[in-house]
Amino acid sequence: MIEWSETELLIRDAIREFVDKEIRPQLDALESGTLSPYDLIRKMFASFGIDALARESVTKLLAKERGSGSGGGGGLAFGGQEAMALIAVSELAGVSLGIVASLGVSIGLTAQTILTKGTQAQKERWLPELATFEKVGAWAITEPDSGSDAFGGMKTSVRRDGDEYVLNGQKTFITNGPYADTIIVYAKLDEGDDAAIRDRKVLTFVLDKGMPGLTQGKPFKKMGMMSSPTGELFFSDVRLGRDRLLGESETGRDGDSKAEVKSGFAVERVGVAALALGIIEECHRLCVDYAKNRKLWGQEIGRFQLIQLKLAKMEVARINVRNMVFQLIETLRAGKMPTLAEASAMKLYSSEAATEVAMEAVQLFGGNGYMAEYRVEQLARDAKSLMIYAGSNEIQVTHIAKGLLGR
Repeated sequence: MIEWSETELLIRDAIREFVDKEIRPQLDALESGTLSPYDLIRKMFASFGIDALARESVTKLLAKERGSGSGGGGGLAFGGQEAMALIAVSELAGVSLGIVASLGVSIGLTAQTILTKGTQAQKERWLPELATFEKVGAWAITEPDSGSDAFGGMKTSVRRDGDEYVLNGQKTFITNGPYADTIIVYAKLDEGDDAAIRDRKVLTFVLDKGMPGLTQGKPFKKMGMMSSPTGELFFSDVRLGRDRLLGESETGRDGDSKAEVKSGFAVERVGVAALALGIIEECHRLCVDYAKNRKLWGQEIGRFQLIQLKLAKMEVARINVRNMVFQLIETLRAGKMPTLAEASAMKLYSSEAATEVAMEAVQLFGGNGYMAEYRVEQLARDAKSLMIYAGSNEIQVTHIAKGLLGR
């Protein structure tokens, strides 16, 4: 794949029209937190028929599994729509990265985890409303002392109590956490023995908003991605029936969740390339337009070689990251997924490229670039989050090296 097809360009233009009409005019309200992103996402789903498509897809999938008695769904990409999904993600990211984060965590992580790991009854219970975004999902693994060391530093725990489990602990930096209706929570199993905390099994549970003992903290104030509510979750003796244990098993394929989480990391990291592309293309567009119209010493600043150098480097970054996205689409169409090392390489390069381009965009705009009115300052703040989001870039280096060394 070397370029978008005519159909894909039509999709891109339709999404841009929606973004220009429905999202750009609301950016100040989204950035200040006075407007929730969720209603805008639902409006987008309705405008493009995504809610109807999701409803039909989930209904057919559940009916098929009900008839065959088999579990383990594939995905919520609705078969063959990889390019459409990545185009939408990229276009949205160039305007409001936070909206993409809220959408991606709810559909790509929360619903997808239930789809791949849940029993038939659990899918029937939670998937339909998550897939259509009638309900908002959150995916809770990060803790105050276990960011990059997600499993080793995890302190949130569950213990058996008769036929139930009792959950205690805390999660932080949880996208959608303050308002989520359905929450995936990872916790260490405390079996009352002397096993080291780092080595204990990790189990996955589904919680619903309003459960006794569950507290959803207020949204954090952040540097970027401000249109996406992020907060803490607190668990104080939350009682969970076995029906909330994903897979309803502590052993076998549906038991320890570590391998499944690592697979989720790969999905999340390849998506960063599409997010980065959106930011790079928006910066590129704004800077080219500004270079043509801004005048100093009686001529457009685009005539100055230093400005031309900045624009040229932006174009190189745009081409490189776009080609990464094209390669990803072809890989997915072939029914494959990049390895964790490959996903980490994509995330590392694209996030650094987006951050460099966005900071250069601020510099190119000069004093105007530092003002919120010109939007490049928002893009710079958002871009920086990509170097931390989905695992810090320092951790990506480790995963890439381990892949190369066969460890």
